[in-house]
Amino acid sequence: MEEINTVRLYGAGGHAQIIHSVLKQNKVAVTEIFDDNPSGCHPKFKHISILEIDKDFSQEGDPFIIAIGDNFQRSEIAKFLQSEFATAIHSSAIIDPDIKIGKGTVVYAGAVIQPNTTIGKHVIINTLASVDHDNVIEDFVHISPNTTLCGLVHVGEGSHIGAGAVVVPKIKIGKWCIIGAGTVVIRDIPDYAVVVGNPGKIIKMNYPEESKK
Repeated sequence: MEEINTVRLYGAGGHAQIIHSVLKQNKVAVTEIFDDNPSGCHPKFKHISILEIDKDFSQEGDPFIIAIGDNFQRSEIAKFLQSEFATAIHSSAIIDPDIKIGKGTVVYAGAVIQPNTTIGKHVIINTLASVDHDNVIEDFVHISPNTTLCGLVHVGEGSHIGAGAVVVPKIKIGKWCIIGAGTVVIRDIPDYAVVVGNPGKIIKMNYPEESKK
């Protein structure tokens, strides 16, 4: 991974404070924090000057990490920002050297990522998540705490895998899906599906015109 010393954050909520903690542990300084609603920032950041993006905003400067948990919002902000992006990986994460991780991705404490896995851009691999061998995790995915992805799993763009979910081997999950907390996924899931239960069942479809309002 490319080493960096300074970054900027976009977002000042709860997700941002975890990224801030990871960066601090890695001795990476946060030089600026931006948020669309500075008055609503997390209490951790009350002592920090939170900036708003305006027409005079400069894309040049330190690389960004988009510190926002919502996958769709993260994807929209990534379209706007033309700056470089950085990654943040907690020192306790166990990551095989034979993987690929895209820019803007964050990996939290205790996560495990096994060999020959490809992780896209602006992905969240949350606390104690387990991503086994030969997985493909596309851009803007969120793998929640204590989730288990077995081998040869493919997760499509923008999908959210809920806390404690289990995905058995050789499963393909489509783009912009929501897999509920504790769900056990035993069959392929189409794009935009919302899945819950053990075994996981589709309860509705969140098509773009409905899910992204």
